[in-house]
Amino acid sequence: MLIIYVIAFVAALAGLLFGYDTGVISGAILFIKDQFNLTSAVVERVVSAVLLGAVIGAAFSGAMADKLGRRRSIVLTAILFASGAIGSAFSPNVPTIIACRFLIGLAIGVASYVAPLYISEISPPDVRGALVSLNQLMITFGIVVSYLVDYMLTMGGEQEWRWMFGLGVIPAIILLIGMIFLPESPRWLVSRGFIDRAREVLKRTNKGKDADKEIENISKTVTEKGCCWKEVFQPWVRPALLVGIALAFFQQATGINTIIYYAPTIFEFAGFGSHKVAILATVGVGVVNVLMTIVAIWLLDKVGRKPLLYIGMAGMALSLVVLGVAFYLPSLSNLLKWIAVGSVLFYIASFAISLGPIFWLIIAEIYPLKIRGRAMSLATVANWGFNMLVAATFLTLTEKLGRPGTFWLFALISVIGIIYCYFCVPETKGHTLEQIEEHLYSGKGLRKLGSS
Repeated sequence: MLIIYVIAFVAALAGLLFGYDTGVISGAILFIKDQFNLTSAVVERVVSAVLLGAVIGAAFSGAMADKLGRRRSIVLTAILFASGAIGSAFSPNVPTIIACRFLIGLAIGVASYVAPLYISEISPPDVRGALVSLNQLMITFGIVVSYLVDYMLTMGGEQEWRWMFGLGVIPAIILLIGMIFLPESPRWLVSRGFIDRAREVLKRTNKGKDADKEIENISKTVTEKGCCWKEVFQPWVRPALLVGIALAFFQQATGINTIIYYAPTIFEFAGFGSHKVAILATVGVGVVNVLMTIVAIWLLDKVGRKPLLYIGMAGMALSLVVLGVAFYLPSLSNLLKWIAVGSVLFYIASFAISLGPIFWLIIAEIYPLKIRGRAMSLATVANWGFNMLVAATFLTLTEKLGRPGTFWLFALISVIGIIYCYFCVPETKGHTLEQIEEHLYSGKGLRKLGSS
């Protein structure tokens, strides 16, 4: 079993790069803005280049994962990550920075679903939840690393932003070298007719189990080579497709990235006057995110997906209500900053054991093998699209609805999410990917999977 953990760790380095390159811009942009005398509009373009690239990368790379394979797709993302990091570090002007950040965004868009897809297809069912969620842990770890790198390099000169970007090449090279030596997904190999290669991979990764029997089970779900978008929207697939898109909506529309992107702003709203203190508080948010993701990894294959969704989303709703009340009542002004910190930390902890890892895990489990790459890419595009929408409207919402109203809106969406999960989201704990696919094809209803 050791080889499974090694494979999952190396593949999850794509998640670390996802987190690092998403978070590092928060510090680097301060230096870039000063050096190049940027307007707010240009700053927005620099920051949003990654998000735009991620949407496009996710949209066009589902077919790539199905055609080239999961492993080679991750190798390609490692090359894109490394190229983008080096290019950003040596950029002579702002258009080049934007272009390189867009390139990194393409890599993030691919990595955000190919890494969990690869891990899910190569993992035994009894540890699949934990191993797929290792990717989410590495995302949170990458964000914390980026915050710490930004903080440590703020003491240097105006060129320190180049080091902030450039250091991302180190994990990219490690990922590239590591993936070269890892096996391809056995399920993708079977889908392409490479039965002997798939058998060898299964013998290495599932010792003690009958590789031929597993290949037989996988083969039952593969009818022919190739896939087209029409097959993604077949009636029997639609319930799973809707679950993926809905979970993408709830993961973003409950406000997570307003907390990640705007935590210093929220803390300043609450009365922390110093930028430095607000940023340090944000590092604390990142640390809690990492620690609670570790807890989620430990619980996912013991407790199951749906109980953690209920608990986590209820905690998110409660913390958002409290945060809104704190901003609504002027009499709490002296306590506001501490209530804000406590509420944000509790929100992050609740998210980290629920929607954070479980969205990526569920979409890596519920789609049929033949269309899995394209279907996951569609859910990932939806996730990044909702991410952009929420991030772009947060400050406007606070102006229109007020800070309390904005947080209460996110709380209401969290409650709606709990109801949706109860009626529509399946419990996939303990089921093989082939069992999930057979159940979906039977038309019995995804929600009944956990009790079938």
